[in-house]
Amino acid sequence: VPGDVVLLESGVRVPADVRLVSATSLEVDESLLTGESVPVAKTASAVEPEAGLGDRTGMAYSGTVVARGRAVGVVVATGDHTELGRIAEQIRTAETVESPLQERMRRFAHIIGAVIVVSAGLTFALGLALGESVADMLLVAAALAVAAIPEGLPVVLTVALALGVRRMARRNAIVRRLPAVETLGSTTLIGSDKTGTLTENRMSVVQLWIGGAPIDLDSDGVPRDPLGAARRDPPGPEAGPRELALLAGVLANEAAVRVTEEGVDATGDPTETAFLVAALRHGLDPEACRSTWAEVASIPFESEHRYAASYRAWRDGSHHVFVKGAPEQVLDMCAAMASDAAGTAPLDRQAVLDAAHELAQQGLRVLATAHGALDGPLEDPQRPPEPEGLVLTALVGLLDPPRPGVREAIAGCRRAGQRVIMITGDHAATARAIARDLGIVEDDDAPVLTGADLEAMDDRALREQVEAVSVFARVSPEHKLRIVQAAQDRGHVVAVTGDGVNDAPALKRADIGVAMGRAGTDVAREAAEIVLADDNFVSIHAAVEEGRITFDNVRKVTFFLVSTGFGTFVIIPIAMALGWPLILIPAQLLWANLVTKGLQDLALAFEPGEPDVLDRPPRGRREPVITPALWWRTLLTGAVMAAGTLYMFDWARTQPATSIEEARAVALTTLVVFQALHLGSSRSELRSVFRLSPFSNRFLIGAQLGALGVHVAALYLAPTQFVLRVEPISLEAWVRLTLVSLTVLVAVELDKAVRRRLARRR
Repeated sequence: VPGDVVLLESGVRVPADVRLVSATSLEVDESLLTGESVPVAKTASAVEPEAGLGDRTGMAYSGTVVARGRAVGVVVATGDHTELGRIAEQIRTAETVESPLQERMRRFAHIIGAVIVVSAGLTFALGLALGESVADMLLVAAALAVAAIPEGLPVVLTVALALGVRRMARRNAIVRRLPAVETLGSTTLIGSDKTGTLTENRMSVVQLWIGGAPIDLDSDGVPRDPLGAARRDPPGPEAGPRELALLAGVLANEAAVRVTEEGVDATGDPTETAFLVAALRHGLDPEACRSTWAEVASIPFESEHRYAASYRAWRDGSHHVFVKGAPEQVLDMCAAMASDAAGTAPLDRQAVLDAAHELAQQGLRVLATAHGALDGPLEDPQRPPEPEGLVLTALVGLLDPPRPGVREAIAGCRRAGQRVIMITGDHAATARAIARDLGIVEDDDAPVLTGADLEAMDDRALREQVEAVSVFARVSPEHKLRIVQAAQDRGHVVAVTGDGVNDAPALKRADIGVAMGRAGTDVAREAAEIVLADDNFVSIHAAVEEGRITFDNVRKVTFFLVSTGFGTFVIIPIAMALGWPLILIPAQLLWANLVTKGLQDLALAFEPGEPDVLDRPPRGRREPVITPALWWRTLLTGAVMAAGTLYMFDWARTQPATSIEEARAVALTTLVVFQALHLGSSRSELRSVFRLSPFSNRFLIGAQLGALGVHVAALYLAPTQFVLRVEPISLEAWVRLTLVSLTVLVAVELDKAVRRRLARRR
């Protein structure tokens, strides 16, 4: 309860929000709350009242873990009143927004419902005015409504989304809620966490500075995979500055590393494990180095003196000291510096500090290493002296490196019209450097908004800034939630990535939340719609592609169902207005609906993605399922099918010795063949049907051939002839209706050609 005294030590999970009274070398892993990958040094000193969550060094928060040191604190908050409890309340009260697909389908359903009800009513009234009986017209109106309503759409929509779920799972994106499949494809803004999503969530040595010369390890030919480096013997005192710098990083180090066939298993402080991995990348075995260089004494790292030292004995009996720590502290111990050539040079303190500042400006954490030979053994190994007269071997730049492929994925998102912004709890300089490296921002001085800046802004100002700023640093969970809401207020469809408890409110409020599967917390995964199995931003880019393919297929199915329904719907009232006999009876209308839409619409859900699916801009939230261009094509194809069917009915009924049943069979078959050919043209909105491989969707071919076979059988089998009131049709009728049905392909191909030309001009 508040007021209790809590004792903290390494490995302990903090039980409540605690104000520290005393702290000794205390470092706390606060990634749960802030997303910062490096443990935060804590003291009992006071901080500024406006300090953000990640800068409150006098506090330890519930749920965080002590990485190093000891402390005594007083409980100031428990339960719902802790920072963790506040996040839980934000999750509980965050609104769950309707997905863009749900919005589109709801509006579409209202439009279709109103049109069908009005049209069926008008057809019923027209029949009565022309002298038809009420019973007959009720049956006709009901059959027309059934034929026109795309009743298969909910099933096809579910199947299309389920197929998208399967495809996404193959690309490491696990979908927890079906509508999320399409939402990611509609996303216009992706708010990504840095640590663990854009970066590898581990510190890594990326640069060395030796004697005035910077060395980038990746471009210097050092293998990224520690298992790929050829093993070497531990270096001796005569080794070059790079080897001595690596040796200092290994010997003045309390972390441990174990190499297995599966990779490197490191335990300890992330910064210290980074030095061990760097040594492995250079072919040095840390354990072999430690056993060869016998330890005599050590000064472990303490936040007060900001360095660690290890006194070692070499095989020849000589004694040496290796130091690793903050550049300013290590410089005070040095009398010379290593040269980039050979030997040593006079210590240029200002040049070293300038180089350290330049590395820090790149977002790197900078440490210095030094080495010195001793005159002889230590007088008292239990109380080793502070090192002095050393040679500065190197400045070491460490970074949580970007994941492989993330730069390309961000560039791909940009080509797809999706803007990526970084929202992180890390420091502004580090966030800007990573964002510049990944291509999120272009300039080294790109604007960065911090949590303190957001506190000073009202919601209106934030809505303006969210369009101009792409990097947000040192943000709290409340800030991240405000950023998401501001972007949504600007009309964006927002996706948010995250792995910690601090990300959960924003994950839930976003149009689509994307959580990390490996390093993510259970709270984040529960709040998200999609979980990345590999914690990699590249998988988000792949999922965007699958989301767009899914929506394209939903749009193709919807267009096919509506256009064929329209073609069926208009022939009855037109024939009645012309004074003709009823062109199709209710049973035939229902049969046409069954045989043309039984499996064919479902088959369109299996259509593979088109080549330019990631080159188009994202769909706006208000963009309908059927665009104005597709409504025009619906009217065009419906009119062509209706005109062709009416023409064939009139031709058949005027032929000698042709019964009304045979004429209706000709009209019904014309409608069936029309829709079979129209199915092929519906496979792409702009690409010609003649450029699509017929074997890229084998399910569609099978469904179409099966449906046509069933219809032909129904024309020539007595039981179905009786039910449908049809008769077999002549060969001449087959030839004529096939030629007439081809006109729908001509009409659609001409419309596609015009639209392609207009698109190229734009």
